[in-house]
Amino acid sequence: MAGTTLLPDLVTQIAIPICAVVGIVFALVQWVLVSKVKLTADKSHSGDGKNGFTEALIEEEDGVSEHSIVQKCAEIQAAISEGATSFLFTEYQYVGVFMVAFAVLIFVFLGSVEGFSTKPQTCTYDVTRMCKPALATAVFSTLAFVLGAITSVVSGFLGMKIATYANARTTLEARKGVGQAFIVAFRSGAVMGFLLAANGLLVLYITINLFKLYYGDDWEGLFEAITGYGLGGSSMALFGRVAGGIYTKAADVGADLVGKVERNIPEDDPRNPAVIADNVGDNVGDIAGMGSDLFGSYAESSCAALVVASISSFGINHEFTAMLYPLLVSSVGILVCLITTLFATDFFEVKTVKEIEPALKKQLIISTVLMTLGIALVSWVGLPSSFTIFNFGTQKDVKSWQLFLCVAVGLWAGLIIGFVTEYYTSNAYSPVQDVADSCRTGAATNVIFGLALGYKSVIIPIFAIAVSIFVSFSFAAMYGIAVAALGMLSTIATGLAIDAYGPISDNAGGIAEMAGMSHKVRERTDALDAAGNTTAAIGKGFAIGSAALVSLALFGAFVSRAGISTVDVLTPKVFIGLIVGAMLPYWFSAMTMKSVGTAALKMVEEVRRQFNTIPGLMEGTTKPDYATCVKISTDASIKEMIPPGCLVMLTPLIVGTFFGVETLSGVLAGSLVSGVQVMLLTSAFSYFSFAIFNMDIIW
Repeated sequence: MAGTTLLPDLVTQIAIPICAVVGIVFALVQWVLVSKVKLTADKSHSGDGKNGFTEALIEEEDGVSEHSIVQKCAEIQAAISEGATSFLFTEYQYVGVFMVAFAVLIFVFLGSVEGFSTKPQTCTYDVTRMCKPALATAVFSTLAFVLGAITSVVSGFLGMKIATYANARTTLEARKGVGQAFIVAFRSGAVMGFLLAANGLLVLYITINLFKLYYGDDWEGLFEAITGYGLGGSSMALFGRVAGGIYTKAADVGADLVGKVERNIPEDDPRNPAVIADNVGDNVGDIAGMGSDLFGSYAESSCAALVVASISSFGINHEFTAMLYPLLVSSVGILVCLITTLFATDFFEVKTVKEIEPALKKQLIISTVLMTLGIALVSWVGLPSSFTIFNFGTQKDVKSWQLFLCVAVGLWAGLIIGFVTEYYTSNAYSPVQDVADSCRTGAATNVIFGLALGYKSVIIPIFAIAVSIFVSFSFAAMYGIAVAALGMLSTIATGLAIDAYGPISDNAGGIAEMAGMSHKVRERTDALDAAGNTTAAIGKGFAIGSAALVSLALFGAFVSRAGISTVDVLTPKVFIGLIVGAMLPYWFSAMTMKSVGTAALKMVEEVRRQFNTIPGLMEGTTKPDYATCVKISTDASIKEMIPPGCLVMLTPLIVGTFFGVETLSGVLAGSLVSGVQVMLLTSAFSYFSFAIFNMDIIW
């Protein structure tokens, strides 16, 4: 019967938090397993021999003191952890000021709509009903914003902590074999992935239920206020990603240009003054920043779907289970990712270097296949057989199987984007091999080939996004696009585990080099890192595709709320907005790249100064001043993150206030279309450069 679901509301109320708690418990179990690798010299190894825990250590075979090796690893890990923690605390102090200021702006803007009225107002989409006052919307939207911001910050911080906890342990396990090191690195990444997915889901679910105590049957007002949760998450992610990115790239460029190029010393050599800053950057940029970033996308996609559903038949008829369909999809995603993780850590064993990358790819394939079945089940029991979805002023009839296809097409489009990105960024395929071959004739041809490859890598992902938009919008309007984005992010726990695995392995290799461990250990950690770079590119493909769909869904929510039925590009205001909006991603990119260049320049000068003025540094008899390099990256990234962040956050407010909603709609549409191209292009550039470097090592 239309309008009813097979899954009772009571079961929904219990199932969602239970799935979130299961995800948190699983993350803690993985952390406990990682913690069994001790950073103390202990020649007795517990275990039953599975995964080689009774194997002899390389250092023992080579006659190297285990005590000194472990002690060095512990000292290096402590330095990296201290640097990363210090940076994040400094960043959060500045970001906290912004959070308070923007929360005040949200309250003022929303509250002033009806003059801070405390009287009930006519509902926007149902004029026959009365909704809660504007002041309530302002208060609860501000609270949701703060909750989303805090959750985003906590997600990034926890990710950094587990990464810095696991890096040295991965190094120590690499002495036993590549399989043992792989398991430690992957389990550590899983801790971050499951904590982020489960915490994001649990906090959102609790927030909805607490707000519901006040809003009651006013679901339109309730879920409009909940959108603040997504805004808070994405706002903090913006600053975290920018600051972390500036930090890690400045340190990386400074360390490599002087150390590897000018002084001809190995990567991560302890004589390099910027080596600690480089390893800290992996954690604050690729771990903490990435965690906040993906949490922001997840929160926004969930909130976009919920706000559209609240003005559709789900919200109008107060169908609780159907209303929380996006949260049910995320809940099943946690369980699917849990099963998928066991394939990498328990069901199958990585024994050789060649098995690492296939094991990571299988994670994505297995999770996508299982998630397709999970989505089908949730769509069957959690949706009415037919219902209506709000579509720019009208209600569109939709079947449950159509909504299943919307989520599934997003899920599989993400996988396609990921593997196409991998094709263009892996040294196993012809695109990167062609670029590497072009290096034989000099830098000029290399740059030409590289640019061509970057541009070409955009084509298929754009078609995949376009197809998913067409299918999902045709079936379920803007709600279909929102759940398609959620489909891409439904396996976020597995995607994050793979993404976090890369920087952890990279740090492990750096620690092995700095601790003076054997060449065999470094070969193993380099193999882990190389596989992580390739699969990280796949993860970026998922993130970019979902960001595009989320942005479109939020754009649809904006034009609906602003009462804009069509965005006419022939209108001068709209066309001007399109041009300006298309320029914004380039302006933003220019600001961040210049910031990296400025910070890298200071880093290069400092590293050169230390090599030239500290006696015995090149001979290895004197330690470099690591702290100064860490401070340079920290100060530069904190200072330089503010202008790009303000550009993004203030542009909609300024354009909307002074030029109206039509111009703003053009700005948003232009920045969306342009931003997707820039993201795909720069992602390809970043990762095929890693691939070429790895090919250079192989040659």
